[in-house]
Amino acid sequence: MNIQLIDTHCHIDVSVFDSDYKEVLSRARAAGVSAMVLPGVDRGGWTRILDLCMQEPDLYPALGLHPMYLRMHHPDDLQELQGHVDQGKQVAIGEIGLDYYVEGIDRQQQQKLFEAQLDIASAAGLPILLHVRKAHDQILATLRRRKFQQGGMVHAFAGSFQQAEHYMKLGFKLSFGGTLTYDRAKRIRAVASQIPLEAIVLETDAPDIPVSSHRGERNSPEYLPEVLDALTQLRTESKEVIAAQTTENARGILGLKSIA
Repeated sequence: MNIQLIDTHCHIDVSVFDSDYKEVLSRARAAGVSAMVLPGVDRGGWTRILDLCMQEPDLYPALGLHPMYLRMHHPDDLQELQGHVDQGKQVAIGEIGLDYYVEGIDRQQQQKLFEAQLDIASAAGLPILLHVRKAHDQILATLRRRKFQQGGMVHAFAGSFQQAEHYMKLGFKLSFGGTLTYDRAKRIRAVASQIPLEAIVLETDAPDIPVSSHRGERNSPEYLPEVLDALTQLRTESKEVIAAQTTENARGILGLKSIA
């Protein structure tokens, strides 16, 4: 069975992988993960991401300024981001968005940063990787108001079916990861079972959100097939069809070449 998957959100660049990332990548490839998207969260991490993507042809960069790290960002970070975009090396802007779950992060500043990055993505014709917690309605309203046309992916989607429909109308894919492997995640499993397969992409968010079989451990892109298995149990399509379509969905939104 030649199943090829794309991990649309993987932080293989972070320090917990420093000692063994080559082995992790090897195991992921052996498991059928043909490409991985590495989102940025702050300017300090962009160089590592770009270096890894230069070294490994199946890794793709998506640089951005994460709302949770607002205090780490500086005004000239946006100019630096624009410079990287101008070089044409990245497949998306991300991860960006709004986080209303964590208290004490200035919402007005989050909004300003989000909209500035939307403008960069719009001008460059790039999709975005969205981080959204407790702020789906605000994100959707912003995308409509700014008439954002490039689409993208909603990372670790945990919204309602109705919110999923709104994102789909705006050209977004919904990304599902390790949460799907937990029986108790009934609402998100129900959403994943009901929305069109053409709107779904897969991710691990490694090293976070581990699959149930590795609960409490470091998550890894090599576990992406377990997300596929969980989704297959929830839907009527075969594993092969789900794998092929979710891979094509990711390839299409990110502008990647076909995966052999």
